[in-house]
Amino acid sequence: MVKVRSGAGAAAAAMVLALAGCGADGGDGKAPASSPPQASSGGSQGSSPSAGQSTAPVEVIATSAGPDGIVLTLNSAVRDQGGFLTVSGQIKNGGSAAFVQTAAWRGDEKSASAASVAGATLTDKAGKKRYYVLRDTESRCLCTVGITRIGAGETIPFFAQFPAPPASSTEVEFNLPTFATATVKLSG
Repeated sequence: MVKVRSGAGAAAAAMVLALAGCGADGGDGKAPASSPPQASSGGSQGSSPSAGQSTAPVEVIATSAGPDGIVLTLNSAVRDQGGFLTVSGQIKNGGSAAFVQTAAWRGDEKSASAASVAGATLTDKAGKKRYYVLRDTESRCLCTVGITRIGAGETIPFFAQFPAPPASSTEVEFNLPTFATATVKLSG
């Protein structure tokens, strides 16, 4: 059971639920298409992920190029009152072929759903510290899991939760292995 304490946590929980609903591929070998989580439609696995979503533009705070036409877009890096920082965004396959996730994105994730973004880090240069994705009590990452394949032209949402840097730190570097480092301004 997930307990949510703030707006940032609620957004992260909504993304987890949205991704859990998109996890089944229907047995046809094709990954389901999905859009960034702008609004939750609360549908079942068979419903369209884009149903009920807002058409308002999503803020882009940073972008980073990866291999084979993959682009990482960061939409928010928000502190919550519980001492956490949630980074969320989208990964888009701009290439012409399906992209199979690289093991580097997973970090040292060893759980059954190891296809994750647990390898992401934040670096606070001013505070001279590096932060790693948080884990729950069963050692599972507090991040998007289940990313195994991204079809050509497909965009999938992601999030990763970290310990929050001190309030005096207003900017961090976000890194997901295989992508260029992105400088991000913190909010909250």
